[in-house]
Formats: sequence, C-alpha cells, structure tokens
Amino acid sequence: MTEQVAWVGLGNMGRGMVRNIVEKYPLQSPLIINNRTFARTQSFAATLPSSKVAPVATLEEVSAASIIITCVADDAAILATIESILSYSPSPTLFIDCSTVHPSTTASISSLVTAAGHKFVAMPVFGAPAMADAGALICVPAGPRSSVKLALPIAHAVGRAVIDLSDKPYESASTLKIIGNTFIVNMVEQLSEGHVLAEKSGLGSEQLHKFIEAIFPGVYTDYSNRMMTGVYYTREEPLFAVDLARKDARHAMNLAETAGTRLENVETADRHLVKVKEYSGEKGDIAAIYGAVRQEAGLPFENQKKGE
Repeated sequence: MTEQVAWVGLGNMGRGMVRNIVEKYPLQSPLIINNRTFARTQSFAATLPSSKVAPVATLEEVSAASIIITCVADDAAILATIESILSYSPSPTLFIDCSTVHPSTTASISSLVTAAGHKFVAMPVFGAPAMADAGALICVPAGPRSSVKLALPIAHAVGRAVIDLSDKPYESASTLKIIGNTFIVNMVEQLSEGHVLAEKSGLGSEQLHKFIEAIFPGVYTDYSNRMMTGVYYTREEPLFAVDLARKDARHAMNLAETAGTRLENVETADRHLVKVKEYSGEKGDIAAIYGAVRQEAGLPFENQKKGE
C-alpha cells in the first residue's frame, strides 16, 4: 500500500517544514497540504513542484493519509483539527503533532487519537522560521518508542537535531517546548532592556550590538538586528506573533504555578507583550518588547524616524 503523508497548518514554521519534507522525505505520492484558508493553501502550493504536493480544502481529504502531521497556532485549533479528522473515521494512522501547546492539551489529543486506534507522537520543534526554511530545527518527539521510530524520518527531513523522549509521556515534549520557549521570551526581554539602557546612558545601541555579535552570535544577534533595524514594527507579517508569544508565556506561567514556583522574568515580558498588542495589534512581533521597554523609558515605541 502506498504511504500517503498529509500536512495541516501553513504558518511561518509550517511552510518551511513542508518545503523540506518535499525536498528530503521519500514521498511515495504527492504531499497533501491543508490550511484553514484554502486560498493560502493554493498560493503556497504554487511555489512548490506541482508533482510533489496536493492542496486540499477539507480535513476529510486529509483523513485519507497514513501519516498526518499537524502544526497549528494554538490549543483550540489543534483540538478542533484532531476532532474533525477523527470524525471521518480514518484507517489506522500515525499522527504527529508539531504544535506548541500546553502539556494538558497534548495529553487530551493523544488520548483522543490512541482511543480511536491510531498511533500518536508529540513532536514540537525549536527554531525560528529561518531555521525551518533551512531544515535546521530541533525536534522533540515523545511517545512509545515504536511510534517515535516511525516519526524520525520526518524529524530528520525538517531538523538538524533530535531530543528523543521515546517512552516518555506525550506531554513531556510539550513541557520541554514550553520551558524552552521561556528562554526566547527572556532573551528578547533582556536584549530590549539592554538596548534601551545603552541608548539612555549615552553608550549607544551600536556599541552594545557589537558586544552581542562578538559574545552571542546566532539568535541573540538576529533579534538584536531586528531591534536595531526597526524590523520589530515594520513587518506586515510578524516572525513570532504577539498572540502566540503570549500564549506560550501563559502556558509557562501556568506550569510554574502548578509546580509551586514562579517565572518572574516571563511575567515581566508578558506585561510588555500586552503593550505590544495594544500598540501594534495582531501584527505585533515578540521583538517589539523592545518598543514597549522604550516607551516605559520615555522613548518612542519606534526607534526609526519616519522615512529613514
């Protein structure tokens, strides 16, 4: 029987992951791709070889696949997606979920999938959209070892490393992902505070940026560049949307409260994300924490003069 793979969700990360599956995974038939908005599915499919992808408008068409990979925005979306696919009574299928959701949500969807007779792997990924494009994500699969083994070829197609949580509870992958994302939130908060202090003290952001480039190459430098160049407020489509960043922060703070501890740095960053949402709406980016910190220090939210 020919293996059929389907992908659901075409956000910034999803598009890069799909490109790498098309290029690197030994597809036996065109990859089924689906997004909530079919026009987006069609426009993205047009950027890929027509023989390699099959855009579909409904989850009923997705349910025919033997491997179904989901990467959607939030907890409500993944629950609705899984419930919809299962309502079509698909044949025994491997579900791989790459969404960033609360561990309790992962536990819920894994129960739904396995109770219906399917295999499930929770496999959130670490990395920015540029890493997704480059096939350089870090994949975190959890679940029965036999199921994780089936998911690893997908992980190797989209990622450069795997943190294998085989035989760990499904929700352990989501726990690691949520805690890991607090490092990103805290990094952006610290960069924002540092750049504002450098500017207000007279040192200048340029000098601080040189330090960051020398000591923290990679993601720190990338985010510093987004602040320095004004990308944090000029992009029409955010690289890490404020609503998603706040969702991750809320999940992390909830985990901490349940465990009897606190994430005070995350609490501070979330307060600034509220200001980002007020200023920029849904197109606000996590890097715009910089703008919120600037405002608190008596500087304009935007660090560039109009027309620069």
